[in-house]
Amino acid sequence: MSDHGYQGLNHFDAGGAARMVDISGKDDTVRVAVARGEVLMQPGTLELIDRGGVAKGDVLGVARVAGIMAAKETGRLIPMAHPITLTGVNVDFRLQRPGRVQIQARVRTTGKTGVEMEALTAVTVAGLTIYDMCKAVDREMVLGQVRLVHKTGGKSGTFEREGEQIWDT
Repeated sequence: MSDHGYQGLNHFDAGGAARMVDISGKDDTVRVAVARGEVLMQPGTLELIDRGGVAKGDVLGVARVAGIMAAKETGRLIPMAHPITLTGVNVDFRLQRPGRVQIQARVRTTGKTGVEMEALTAVTVAGLTIYDMCKAVDREMVLGQVRLVHKTGGKSGTFEREGEQIWDT
C-alpha cells in the first residue's frame, strides 16, 4: 500500500477508512480554480431571464450571490474538503440563444490546499438557484456539464482543460 492511501486515493487510509488529509506540512501558495457549467432551458425561459421578467426577481443576481455563498461553505458541505479562507470569488454568466445559461466561477486563495471544490460548488449552486427561480415556467431545465477548466498553485501545478478559455471578469 502506498503512502497515498487506499488504492491511490488520499482521502482513505491504508485500511480503507475515510480521513481528511493532513495538509499542515504543505507550503502556502497562491491557488486559483475556474469551473464552468450550464443550465439548458426553453428559449422563452432564457428571454424571461434576459429581460428581468421572472416573478421571483433578478435570476442572475441572486444566482451570483448564491454561488459566492456556496463557495464559502464548501468545507461544510463536502465531507473531506478543508475549510479554507477565500481571497476572491467571482461568478459570471453568459446567455446563449436559443436556451442556455453558461456559468463560470473563479475562486482564489493563498493557502495549503486548492480551491477546485469551491469553484465547482459555486457553479453547481448558482445553477440550482437558476432552476429554483425559473421552475414555475420551465420544469424541464437541465443543469449539467459542471467541470474544472483551470487550476493553478500547489505541487501539482497548472491544469488547463483543452479547448476551454477562461472568461475575463
